[in-house]
Amino acid sequence: MAVEKQLEELEMVTVKFAGDSGDGIQITGDQFGNTTAIAGNDFSTFPDFPSEIRAPLGTTYGVSSYQIQFAAKDIFTPGDTPDVLVCFNPAALKVNMSTVNKGGIIVVNEDEFVPKNLKKAGFDSDPLDPEDTTLQDFRVHKIPITTLTLKALEDMEEMGHQDKLRCKNFLALGVVSWLFQRPLEPIENFLSKKFGKKPLILEANTKALHAGYNMCDTMEIFPIMYKIPAAKLEPGTYRNINGALATSYGLLAAAEKIELPIVYCGYPITPASEVLHTLAALKQFDVAAIQTEDEIAAVTMALGAAYGGSLGITGSSGPGIALKIEAINLAVMTELPLIIFNFMRSGISTGMPTKTEQGDLAMALFGRPSDSHLIVLAPESASDCFWISIEAVRLATKYMTPVMVLSEGFLINASEPWKLPDISSIPKMDARFRTEPDGYLPYKRNKETLARDWVRVGTKGLEHTIGGLEKTNETGAITQDPENHDLMTRLRAEKVQKVQNDIPDVEVLGDKDAELLLLGWGSSIGSMRASAEVIAKSGRKVAIVNLRYLNPFPKNLEEVLRKYKKVAVVELNLGQLNMVIRSKFMIDTAFLGRVTGQPISVVEMVEFINNELDLLKEH
Repeated sequence: MAVEKQLEELEMVTVKFAGDSGDGIQITGDQFGNTTAIAGNDFSTFPDFPSEIRAPLGTTYGVSSYQIQFAAKDIFTPGDTPDVLVCFNPAALKVNMSTVNKGGIIVVNEDEFVPKNLKKAGFDSDPLDPEDTTLQDFRVHKIPITTLTLKALEDMEEMGHQDKLRCKNFLALGVVSWLFQRPLEPIENFLSKKFGKKPLILEANTKALHAGYNMCDTMEIFPIMYKIPAAKLEPGTYRNINGALATSYGLLAAAEKIELPIVYCGYPITPASEVLHTLAALKQFDVAAIQTEDEIAAVTMALGAAYGGSLGITGSSGPGIALKIEAINLAVMTELPLIIFNFMRSGISTGMPTKTEQGDLAMALFGRPSDSHLIVLAPESASDCFWISIEAVRLATKYMTPVMVLSEGFLINASEPWKLPDISSIPKMDARFRTEPDGYLPYKRNKETLARDWVRVGTKGLEHTIGGLEKTNETGAITQDPENHDLMTRLRAEKVQKVQNDIPDVEVLGDKDAELLLLGWGSSIGSMRASAEVIAKSGRKVAIVNLRYLNPFPKNLEEVLRKYKKVAVVELNLGQLNMVIRSKFMIDTAFLGRVTGQPISVVEMVEFINNELDLLKEH
């Protein structure tokens, strides 16, 4: 007989799953996110992978986590501090317990809290011991997740012990699903699709899921269940989407609107591989997804595709982009519409490849030999990856120049609700291939855009030489004339600046009459908007501008910046946008930046804003 439970309604909750990288943490978080989407909540997720994927089991270096904040209102971040932490082993507790809200719930797999594992995690004593004070500030629920999983599957004699253990993540998912009154049907549907051809695995995971849910329903583990009402979202059809999928769908939409095939070339590198894998599964949409032997092969193949009249696209992260630089420079000089995605990760060289950062802005703006100008864009959310992909295709093909998209590891893995767009509302794009030979010169330019003509290889009467040596203006003949080189360099730079006439002005969010303006780019918008809400509740004011166009800047940016007494630049690096803003517009700025591999917390940003407002008040 089910035990009667108390139901408490909450506006917002943050949940975090944590365990070894082999514990199925990411799939657990993904499925909880899917049920949250179906429940109609607004949400934001932060999958956090260990940098050492093959770290020894049970060590802090191998801890994987998945954090999700969901609410009955609009939210902008995956949350600073979890209200609920689900730990599969001591190492997961060790790494994450300091982040949990005081008074928050910690669910632990007590089976794993044995001396050997406690030692590997760096605990001097057992934090679950009643005499231990380590977890005295939290509501701790000890559940023998491993034992219960094996018990639930004991009648499945044909399944091995290790295979049974792999189902414990779904038992834990059943527990959390009960705690927040989430339906199990979406998870069951996922399991059916994933393991439909493996009925034994399907049955085992489904049993484990129900065992976790039913245990909470019949036993006095949690005295309270929680309900988070649906958010008031704009009417429409929604789905859960991450940045990798949104990027891929955006490219598909752009390809349809411009009626060109996609040739995506990439070398496997974290976190860019996810887009390569996603596009490889979409071949029915005239997509050629090619895994190459190295980064240089990937970018040159994509450049060749652009020369041949396809959408030539390549993707990588910082170290890979560095290897692609020479070919990107060639694309600038040949003035071909190569599209480059840089899914930024933390650290120089290998660094922390699974962590997030915005450290490649300077490389995007200035990191190529000579004066080599290209368009630079940045999505601000997981769903915005869809729209920025379309914009990259539009600008690259219209202005016949490479476009670099600075996405982030955080965005590519994060997910959120996405309202499915009306594809018919996305404007058609014109590839503008020249077919008329009369008057043709390879570098003769459109007066409005300064773009040269795009010519498919093999078009009769439009044969021309391509290559890496400097071209004579209009004729395209090889030259070393210094005056011509100066002219061509200036023309290419001017062409990029002409994009200002084709992009929207910056929009000011928050309190437009504030004295302090926060200026960020990419994912910084989430923390800035969440912080602005907190600041507004305290009766203070702050305005926000977030840049999606980094080269060129929107036309009205300088005018907006000069309206405020103080501008504070926020970014996940040591001040790259800040440096550009100060040098370009000659204005004083404050700066908040971190390179911790994590988004800037709302608590930290609120403190920063209040300090800056106090300084303004003093002066």
